[in-house]
Amino acid sequence: MDEIISALLCEDATPGDFAGLRLPESYRGAVVRKEDTGMFEGMASIDKDPRKSLHLHDVPVPEPGPGEALVAVMASAVNYNTVWSSIFEPLPTFGFLERYARSVPAGARHDLPYHVLGSDLAGVVLRTGPGVNRWKPGAEVVAHCLSVELESPDGHDDTMLDPEQRIWGFETNYGGLAEFALVKANQLMPKPGHLSWEEAASPGLVNSTAYRQLVSRNGAGMKQGDNVLIWGASGGLGSYATQLALAGGATPICVVSSPQKAEICRRMGAEAVIDRDAEGYRFWKDEHTQDPREWKRFGARIRELTGGEDVDIVFEHPGRETFGASVYVTRKGGAIVTCASTSGFRHEYDNRYLWMSLKRIIGSHFANYREAWEANRLIAKGRIHPTLSRVYSLEDTGQAAYDVHRNLHQGKVGVLALAPEEGLGVRDHELRARHIDAINRFRESEG
Repeated sequence: MDEIISALLCEDATPGDFAGLRLPESYRGAVVRKEDTGMFEGMASIDKDPRKSLHLHDVPVPEPGPGEALVAVMASAVNYNTVWSSIFEPLPTFGFLERYARSVPAGARHDLPYHVLGSDLAGVVLRTGPGVNRWKPGAEVVAHCLSVELESPDGHDDTMLDPEQRIWGFETNYGGLAEFALVKANQLMPKPGHLSWEEAASPGLVNSTAYRQLVSRNGAGMKQGDNVLIWGASGGLGSYATQLALAGGATPICVVSSPQKAEICRRMGAEAVIDRDAEGYRFWKDEHTQDPREWKRFGARIRELTGGEDVDIVFEHPGRETFGASVYVTRKGGAIVTCASTSGFRHEYDNRYLWMSLKRIIGSHFANYREAWEANRLIAKGRIHPTLSRVYSLEDTGQAAYDVHRNLHQGKVGVLALAPEEGLGVRDHELRARHIDAINRFRESEG
């Protein structure tokens, strides 16, 4: 492994140098174990501790098959799917791996008693399988997390509709929270040259998800002048939604839960910010009953900030806690676009406010190939910036997942894999210098 790390850190290494490297028999990966799936039984979600379920294990190095690539992971990041996997909610991911094994022959090797997690990476291609032409050993890449087979015509117009669509590192094995990762080669994209490894690894899943959800015709189709309500606007997803709204000429109405998070939104350029804790919004009277008076108070506050206008789009991901309010405050003919349910999967809303006002609820999940490339292109051009706030070692992946689970973070949290320290991997120093304040914006918020 020392020889591989030396090559990764050498800017003059050639494709031949990487192709000639001898691969080890095993690598370290952050895994959950099948034998542990019942360890949190009977506990409330918030009490489940990823530090107890995530383990750093040596696992065998897989050989890339047709259309696949083996990547040396310099850095990765934690997403909510890492948290869900680590607390075995809404169900253990081993069922996904078993289903993959039954679906296609290549899926059989993913069905293991351990699951290497992680749906982000920045790293270097080490090996490619048969049929891979675009990517060579030594290529510096990031990976999006869409894994599809594309044998059905259902996914030919929108790859997210492929019947065998999966999220790599969540519904497949060999994810990015590890020293090596196995991906389909069509998941690979060029690493933005002005970013370090950990910065480049952090946008992948959330930036692409927010792009489809807000910008794409498959999502809300945001246009200039739209008012966009963004829940958790300083978080992993929301921080990219806020940037995309601002870059696209829309007005974000940022909902956050502390003065520090409100300040982060203002640093991004947002002017309309609601601190929901400070203003005391309580959308549920008790576990079973919502409070429409709070929806109305919330809607009135939004109109104060927009000059009397309701929101055209609601960027939804908290789910149960906020969904009733989201449907209520959306303007007539507007859209609620949802990609997650971090506060609960069972949503309740008053359907009268939906059907009588011709509102739409749009389901949005990650991004197709084109959307992921477009989202990465915006990063590479310096139009959208990483929201990395903190970086952990691979050994501390459990702590990183715990902090995200407890909402102790802002933006995204990164994980160093083979990169020995932060700040490595920058190639375009001129572009970086132009955007250094924006790149560091979330780090500064951590003090």
